[in-house]
Amino acid sequence: MNHLATALSPYLQQHAGNPVDWREWGEDALAEAKRRDLPLFISIGYAACHWCHVMAHESFEDEEVAALVNEFTIPVKVDREERPDIDAVYMQATIAITGQGGWPMTVFAAPDGTPFFAGTYFPREHFIRLVNAVGTAWATQRTELLSQGRAIVQACAAAGPDLADVSDSCPVDGPCPAGAPVEASILDAAARQIHGSFDPVNGGFGGAPKFPTAPALAFLLRHHERTGDARSLDIADHTAERMARGGIYDQLGGGYARYSVDAEWIVPHFEKMLYDNALLLGLHTELDRLTGKAIHARVADETARFVVDALGTAEGGFAAALDADTDGVEGATYVWTPAQLTEVLGADDAAWAAELFTVTEEGTFEHGTSVLQLPADPDGSAAAQRFADIRRRLTAARDLRPQPARDDKVVAAWTALAVTALTAYAAHRAQPWADVAADRAARLLADVHTVDGRLRRVSRDGRAGTAQGVLEDHAAVASAYLARHAADPDGGWLPRAKELLDLVDRHFTTGDGGFHDTADDAETLVHRPTDPTDGPTPSGWALAAQAYAEYAGVTGDPYYRDAAYRALAVAEPVLRKHPRFAGGLGVAAETMR
Repeated sequence: MNHLATALSPYLQQHAGNPVDWREWGEDALAEAKRRDLPLFISIGYAACHWCHVMAHESFEDEEVAALVNEFTIPVKVDREERPDIDAVYMQATIAITGQGGWPMTVFAAPDGTPFFAGTYFPREHFIRLVNAVGTAWATQRTELLSQGRAIVQACAAAGPDLADVSDSCPVDGPCPAGAPVEASILDAAARQIHGSFDPVNGGFGGAPKFPTAPALAFLLRHHERTGDARSLDIADHTAERMARGGIYDQLGGGYARYSVDAEWIVPHFEKMLYDNALLLGLHTELDRLTGKAIHARVADETARFVVDALGTAEGGFAAALDADTDGVEGATYVWTPAQLTEVLGADDAAWAAELFTVTEEGTFEHGTSVLQLPADPDGSAAAQRFADIRRRLTAARDLRPQPARDDKVVAAWTALAVTALTAYAAHRAQPWADVAADRAARLLADVHTVDGRLRRVSRDGRAGTAQGVLEDHAAVASAYLARHAADPDGGWLPRAKELLDLVDRHFTTGDGGFHDTADDAETLVHRPTDPTDGPTPSGWALAAQAYAEYAGVTGDPYYRDAAYRALAVAEPVLRKHPRFAGGLGVAAETMR
């Protein structure tokens, strides 16, 4: 047994029985590396990650591999969802070294954490050679390794975002101009740039693999509402419908998978993440409001139910994810063959369902299996009733299959995104159960995640973890509290939002209007991450600007309005040059127009 048995993270606990002598990240691990004069082997992943499971099975459960790792390194396991700060630092280094990133992330570093080599997944034999090579190089070429590591860190620290200097027009200690922080022409140009990368057939942007890119779609909806631009609405509408009809959306149980491995949304990477479903619930809710299309209402209903029923925890929060694998097989819970349909439905209904769901003998996935799609709704009331009955029977049969594991830690930022989305959904669709679920989750954030006046990143089983909240946690939770204030003005949510925004102001600002991703009193890493660009969720920078703007809108307080203005004006070059990856900034900028 290694040192992970008492870890809060389900991902770390997955590795507690490995022969690798894993430690959690922290002072003890770094001190042990210094004491034994060995490099750190830092392995970063998350519980729902398919290739993390593969590398664990091939290498970390193997006695021979573990013996080498334990001899030549101090091995450290990191849950990227629990410690996004560590993940961000070493992901930047991995990309600098290899030109690409992903998980599992494999990093070798000096005892002080300075990385000198990094990669992602390595097959067993390759990994054995790598560990042996690191051990030899540490013994015989340490000076070169340390020099290389310092160069990597310096390059990463210097590779900051391209920002504007607004110290004259909007000084930190003075009022900002009365107008909007980003000119309408820049927002219009950003929308046109996003239009230019749109896939008009399949929806979405670019080719395979294809991601939902929810922040960019949210920006297009805000742009449409300000300008009436039909193109922005059409792109968001078409993309959302194509995703909802593809295999990336669970046609039986509701909820979205992480991404599609193809450009047509047919075959997903099967893990289901809370953050994707929260953001896409918000997208379908808005599209239902703007278009009135039945598909958006249906998918909003089903996604809200998925979040609450499948991801809801006993304490009132929302679990981080469902695994990509079932019993070590990716997608096993979800895929079907024609014969399996026949076994459940009988020949006539199975043939009809196979045509509707595009289940073929050849299959659309592996080993002749198909991922369910729904290219078109059944036509007519009788067909709709038959379809509803078939879905019910297939769901009941699927529920008897082995199910994917659930990562039931509660992540503050992601739960906050779900609170905001469920609150808006409940109001728009008149669904009080969703509002109750949103309120319970917000109260968990207030009561469990807030410890000694500071926000903790994760909890599990009602117990807060030790990791401090990062920028995205503070900002997303502040916006969630503001959403709850709109739904329940007497619930005490407004002062809670202010407390978090004041923490952001004191601990995360850069001094020129921008934000660091970690607090000034957080653990010191090899460099302090700062990134205004989006991942699958809006950046912490964008969320903070949005929360400041929302709070100013509710209270009329010019201090917070100026803070939002300054943050967006400073980051305007990012939005102008990389709009598809700055949709969160675009949403906040549209809010202030």
